[in-house]
Amino acid sequence: MNQPRRALVTGCAGFIGYHLAERLLQQGWQVVGIDNLNDYYSVELKHDRLALLQQHDGFEFIKADISDPQLYSDTLAQQAFSTVFHLAAQAGVRYSLENPHAYVQSNLVGFVNILEWLRQHPPQHFIYASSSSVYGNNKQAPFTTDQKVDSPVSLYGATKKSNEVMAHSYSHLFNIPATGLRFFTVYGPLGRPDMAPIKFASRIMRGDKIDVYNHGNLARDFTYVDDIVEGMVRLIDKAPNTENGAPHRVFNIGRGQPVQLLDFIKCLEQALGREADKQYLPMQEGDVERTWADTKSLEQVTGFTPQVSLEQGIARFAEWFKRYQEKRTIA
Repeated sequence: MNQPRRALVTGCAGFIGYHLAERLLQQGWQVVGIDNLNDYYSVELKHDRLALLQQHDGFEFIKADISDPQLYSDTLAQQAFSTVFHLAAQAGVRYSLENPHAYVQSNLVGFVNILEWLRQHPPQHFIYASSSSVYGNNKQAPFTTDQKVDSPVSLYGATKKSNEVMAHSYSHLFNIPATGLRFFTVYGPLGRPDMAPIKFASRIMRGDKIDVYNHGNLARDFTYVDDIVEGMVRLIDKAPNTENGAPHRVFNIGRGQPVQLLDFIKCLEQALGREADKQYLPMQEGDVERTWADTKSLEQVTGFTPQVSLEQGIARFAEWFKRYQEKRTIA
């Protein structure tokens, strides 16, 4: 009888980490999840995600910080995984203006700790989270992975660009097959309260004003979380080779259809059955006017294109949000 495949998912109590771990468990994988359950946003929400994962027999949780060397010398020293998904990070563009050291510790120190551990315990495939934030205010659209990304406009974006460079060097030096994924504005059930869908939905339902930056002249490549997870799962058995000098590559992963912010708000209003009271404000520091993913290279490798339209995704999100708000206040 074949043994189930084993995956490590860092950031398993986070938004994307939870959905990915849930999908792997449903497919019969054994999943070890790591998360430090920090209080950047609602810890209750993280515990609720974790409780859902702990309903599966194949799930093991380790509460730990990826920047702690003891995690690798003790807890993970004798562990072996066919695939390692690294999603743990200090998230948020605006928070990086207030607390830069949190980003250095988690996104840089934590990342090199993971790479050093992989050097001793190489998996068949290392898949890690980058971000569309690496593109900064790039004017060429859609964004393609062969564009220069040397001018991020936030420290968060700078740390994600650094992750790509670090992963490439370790792949080259130690033959670690690695794929970086530049996520584009992921949304859906159990999402992050610091992002627009939950922030807007909470205020709309309370009758509070929502802040609309750059007077609404913003566009985002909103991508439903199930599409993100599908793309990640399809990559598992497609580790890169050494054609370019290192078994490392980077993909955009998004819907590939930028949506104007005001159109997104209108869609959310319809799904919630309430109109938003909008407060128009100037552009925020560290923000960008538009994101737009060119995903052709990912589609060529995996054969997958996103399936969930904005209207479908927002309807699913709104249905979850109204149910969840009956028992929790998350934003």
